[in-house]
Amino acid sequence: MKNEHEIKRLDSTKVIFILKGVLIGTLAGIVVSLFRLLIEKMMEHVVNLYLWFHDNPLWLIPWAFVMIAFAVTIGALMKSDPNIKGSGIPQVEGTLQGEIKLNWFSILWKKFVGGVLSVGSGLFLGREGPSIQLGAMVGQGFSEYTHASTSEKKIFISSGAAAGLGAAFNAPIAGLLFVIEEIHHHFSPLIWLTSLTAALTANLVSLNFFGLKPVLFIADVPSLPLKYYGWLVVLGVILGVLGYVYQIVLLSLPRWYKHTHLPEHLYGLIPFLLIIPIAFFLPHYLGGGNQIVLMIGQQNLSLTLLLGLFLLRFIFSMVSYGANLPGGIFLPILTLGALIGAIYGTILQQWFGLDSHFIRDFAIFAMAGYFTAIGKAPLTAIILVTEMVGNITHLMPLAVCSLTAYVINDLLGGNPIYESLLERLVKGYLPSITGNKTIIEFPVTAESTLDGTMVRDFNWPKEMLLISIRRGSSEILTHGDTVMKVGDLLMILTDEGYTQKIKKSIRERSHAAVAKKQDKSIRG
Repeated sequence: MKNEHEIKRLDSTKVIFILKGVLIGTLAGIVVSLFRLLIEKMMEHVVNLYLWFHDNPLWLIPWAFVMIAFAVTIGALMKSDPNIKGSGIPQVEGTLQGEIKLNWFSILWKKFVGGVLSVGSGLFLGREGPSIQLGAMVGQGFSEYTHASTSEKKIFISSGAAAGLGAAFNAPIAGLLFVIEEIHHHFSPLIWLTSLTAALTANLVSLNFFGLKPVLFIADVPSLPLKYYGWLVVLGVILGVLGYVYQIVLLSLPRWYKHTHLPEHLYGLIPFLLIIPIAFFLPHYLGGGNQIVLMIGQQNLSLTLLLGLFLLRFIFSMVSYGANLPGGIFLPILTLGALIGAIYGTILQQWFGLDSHFIRDFAIFAMAGYFTAIGKAPLTAIILVTEMVGNITHLMPLAVCSLTAYVINDLLGGNPIYESLLERLVKGYLPSITGNKTIIEFPVTAESTLDGTMVRDFNWPKEMLLISIRRGSSEILTHGDTVMKVGDLLMILTDEGYTQKIKKSIRERSHAAVAKKQDKSIRG
């Protein structure tokens, strides 16, 4: 019998997983650092090339053919392996949920090449999504070479994803939180331990490539006085609304691109050709936009310029991402957030007498708030911006702005963008028996009827077996009269093809019972 068909108990020795996390983090850190370095070097050459075109405009004609060649090359890569499309984060989530099968080596080199060409050419795409997928594929490759069990494989993929984000932004804690908050949605001791180790190791590798300076370091940012916190709440409301608009537009892009009548793998021809006039007139505003954030932190820009940059980056980032090119939306979202904050701060300065020094404050807070509204991951957003900017004195205003944006987007009906992209990716997927057994973890939360319920009193899905409960550092073998409690991790045995169906079914049944109970109390 093959190893992946066996139920293997996870090694309880945490030191072993720490050592494995170090190895995964080292490998992922090297891959992502090289990816980041090549993008930065290519971007430098591209900017210098467009500056040279100002004196030699006729050379734009052969350059257009070069851009077409890039688009066709990337299209061929995407056609050979469709899982390199986009940021790659939905694909990673789908893999961990058992809905998508990825060929780690194919994605590793094709995403690497496609990402360098897409982001390095100046398109308004970020490197962080591809970095997360590259790191995850390193983790998957490690699991296959070590013949890891299905459960261990998920831990290693998660660790690689955390390492990828940690190396891309020099933000290891945000890498860990992203895995917990965005990918898994619950706290698992082995996952956080291995992921944190991998993220810290990958960050250490990255620091040796790029130095200790934070990616978006902004010096001399004053603390926001309490009297301005009312304006901060208003900013959060605006970000929540604009984040909802971003979600709607992004999810409608496939429908718009179908009107071009191009083959899907050649959608990239559109942004690769449209970037030429943009880059010719604005060569210093290309790529993910980190240079714009740094510029906002160093000087006060005019309201007209800020509005123009926001409209340009919003529209063309949609054009770039809608073509399914290997590139992310992480950094473009942060850049748009910084522009919204700068616009808001400039308006407060011109109309309400705000000190101009606080404009950069609002730009920083808006980065976290806008990302929270779109990704619905406030902790990741707060810590990510804190690590990238290199200032820990703004946690309170960051939290206020992010929480407000989250609530407003939630009231409007917004969903986490990566979950929405995953749902679209696996639309029509029907779970089927793969023959690979796996153990999944399901958390008992405060709002669930599982809390205080005996195992025998819950209507469990038929495609699973509850084998134990992890409570703190101990593990309890379950019986019919075992009472589940908040904070428990239910260890569920099922087929790999049913993992997502099982989680969704338990979640819906437990929350439906809550709603039914509340309805009865209201009638009573």
